[in-house]
Amino acid sequence: MLNPIKLSKKHFLSSLDTSREELINILEIAKNFKNKDLNIEHKDKVLGLIFDKSSTRTRVSFQVAMSRLGGSTVDLNPTTSQIGRGEPIKDTARVLSRYCDVLAIRTFKQSDLEEYAKWSSKPVINALTDLEHPCQALADYMTIKEEFNDFKNVVLTFIGDGNNVANSLILYGALLGIEVRIACPKGYEPNNLIINKAKKLYKNKNLLKISNDPFASVQGANVLYTDVWSSMGEENQKEEKDKDFLGYTINQNLVRNADKNAIILHCLPAYRAKEITDDVIESKKSRIFEQAENRMHTQQALLSSLLA
Repeated sequence: MLNPIKLSKKHFLSSLDTSREELINILEIAKNFKNKDLNIEHKDKVLGLIFDKSSTRTRVSFQVAMSRLGGSTVDLNPTTSQIGRGEPIKDTARVLSRYCDVLAIRTFKQSDLEEYAKWSSKPVINALTDLEHPCQALADYMTIKEEFNDFKNVVLTFIGDGNNVANSLILYGALLGIEVRIACPKGYEPNNLIINKAKKLYKNKNLLKISNDPFASVQGANVLYTDVWSSMGEENQKEEKDKDFLGYTINQNLVRNADKNAIILHCLPAYRAKEITDDVIESKKSRIFEQAENRMHTQQALLSSLLA
């Protein structure tokens, strides 16, 4: 029976906090959890959730994942705890380390997440920051592996803002040796730090392609992926970004230029008729809701690996 590999790093703050072997193991453990071929108990273990941003999938998938491991979850809402009053992170982290066995934090600044990790004696998970969304990328690559059995010759095209989701897709793509193409308007490219990290990992640096042409980027692609154009905290940029992203909608015309067996992914929530059309979401090529379900399975596997 396959068992979780104890992660070599204490915290999961970035996609690069797992090795390639650890990533493959997490995906395999997640598959076994999904197929009900594996039962791991972490009875009496407690997961603390600190969410500075609203959430549906991340919050619920973490709670259910921890419950399936036999543990429990404490949901710390900043508006009803001392976190919202401005208690220093170093104080919150040290106290919660004595109550909880693992913390999942969804916040804005990556530096705040790193501050929690600095002071926490227990593992800290990046449940989303403005820089990365590694838990989402775990579910994304699990969904891709389910569809194509392995990652050989897979071409992943992400169309839209070079945001936290794009950043984590790039890093795991580099770790797995997958061709990742990002199509975005000028000025919305992924973080340069992320691009440089990825290029150091890629044996073939040509496998990472950043373009401003969505039609060229989808040619022959196996996976078409998009996300909202304006993330949480960018509400004041919404009108400007809507204009800048005209032509970057995943519609049937764009899908026809991809590989005939291509699948469609979106991390949700979706603004239908903006970054993706309704008919594409509801098409036979869509794996969006399988992808959403896989958040639960991969996070259960991640928790198992951190608590092993």
